[in-house]
Amino acid sequence: MKDKHEFAIPGIGMRIIKSAVAVSLCMVINIIRGEGGIVFYSQLAALWCIQMYRSNTLSNALQRMTGTVVGAVYGLIYILIYPHHISGEAYGVLFNIGFIFIGVILVIYSTVLINKKQASYFSCVVFLSIVINHIGDINPYSFVWNRFLDTMIGIVIGLFLNNMRICFNPDRETLFVSGVDDILVDKNNKVSAFSKVELNRMIEDGMRFTLSTVRTPASVLEPLSDINLKYPIVVMDGAALYDVKNNEYKSVFVISPDTAKELVDLISAGNMYPYINVIIDDTLLIYYNDTPDEVNQNLVKTMRTSPYRNYIKRDYPCDEKVVYIMLLDTDERINAFYDKLIKQEYDKILKIVRYSSEEHRGYSYIKIYNKNASKDKITFGTVAGKYDVVIKKNSFNEMVKRVRKKYEPFIGIKHTKNL
Repeated sequence: MKDKHEFAIPGIGMRIIKSAVAVSLCMVINIIRGEGGIVFYSQLAALWCIQMYRSNTLSNALQRMTGTVVGAVYGLIYILIYPHHISGEAYGVLFNIGFIFIGVILVIYSTVLINKKQASYFSCVVFLSIVINHIGDINPYSFVWNRFLDTMIGIVIGLFLNNMRICFNPDRETLFVSGVDDILVDKNNKVSAFSKVELNRMIEDGMRFTLSTVRTPASVLEPLSDINLKYPIVVMDGAALYDVKNNEYKSVFVISPDTAKELVDLISAGNMYPYINVIIDDTLLIYYNDTPDEVNQNLVKTMRTSPYRNYIKRDYPCDEKVVYIMLLDTDERINAFYDKLIKQEYDKILKIVRYSSEEHRGYSYIKIYNKNASKDKITFGTVAGKYDVVIKKNSFNEMVKRVRKKYEPFIGIKHTKNL
């Protein structure tokens, strides 16, 4: 059964509203100009510049402007050399086809020469709109000028709206830290389109944002690969700080080899099968052995397909520093082993976490970390009294909405300094 949030109708986003406003403004400006231009071209240029992220706005505007200039220049050349006296002759048609053939080649090649290949399509559109639809106009020069002016009006409107934000002063000083599960990532390991777009937009604008999670870097990077995180993230329940940009661990709390060996021997004596996570040269390796348990077999089969994980089927070599040890077994066996760890006072030297598995009914996890591993300094989470801002469980867009309100309060209009 799918989660109910999957059926929710998405709201109308700011990009949709800005697009509608841009189209309307183009019409208003055209009326002010005495309807001397073709508002359709202004509207197309404005819509092209309304992008999800401001970093794309200027590049799209330059692309559109370049395409318009190149196409208009070649269209103007065509008008200047076109022999109108042969337009009614049969060979006049052949001349027209031949010139357009050469013209398209020159237009596209010009965009290649100026290293603006992406603008070739728009250049061809402008060129063809002039030489095919308007060569017979009384004043085709006026169309060339208006075609350029209409595009520039649309670009200016698009740039203005896409780089306008309704807020007083964005908070670029606070570090916003969020959990992952039940807050940002759903049960299908997906991030909503709204959260993805809004987070990237605010991060691009200068918001300081990061994550704190029980997951490994691999488990975080898979669903969040499209979010442009700039700050290191707290992973493995506080056992490590991982730099996403440089793919390296900035700091790690480890379990000593001697203690790890004691734990592995204790686990083996209970006929259980651990997953032993170690870090070597900024690479997370997971040692494991075959198990008759079908749930564990399916877990390994699923997880090892990821390019971010490195499963090694062999005994733990006992001379490497362990980040954490994980067990997945029936509730009864996990509870009994947890009680054994507490009885032998391992909780005094280690951090031991036990919780039920949501994916496998009747199964539970135990994760064992260095005692210093902690992720308590988190801003957004689902546990009341533990986090600065409590988010209702499974409210996957709520965290981003709350961050947005805190980062850019709606108190007036402010424009970004650079486009």
